[in-house]
Amino acid sequence: MEDLFKKFLFTGVGIVSTTAETVQKSVDEWIEKGGISKEEGKKIIDNFITEASEKKDKYQEKVKGMVEKAKDSLDFPTRDEIENLNARIAELEAKLAKKEKK
Repeated sequence: MEDLFKKFLFTGVGIVSTTAETVQKSVDEWIEKGGISKEEGKKIIDNFITEASEKKDKYQEKVKGMVEKAKDSLDFPTRDEIENLNARIAELEAKLAKKEKK
């Protein structure tokens, strides 16, 4: 489940990265065509980066919530439940091995 969360997170980072590259290219084109100054372009990029950073935490919380909902709806066993079952299996195997020796 942790891998799934990481994949969602990295997907979000990839989307932001791709978007940042697109914004940068657009700003560079506007500067080149004389539509905006370099200072204005820098402000646009800085604002985008600031907003993306602020929204990152919200995005992470949303993804985490979605993963938790999915995990709960799929009714996966907890780590403790699995460890308890493994212990019970080992105990039963030991009992069976004793009976087979007799």
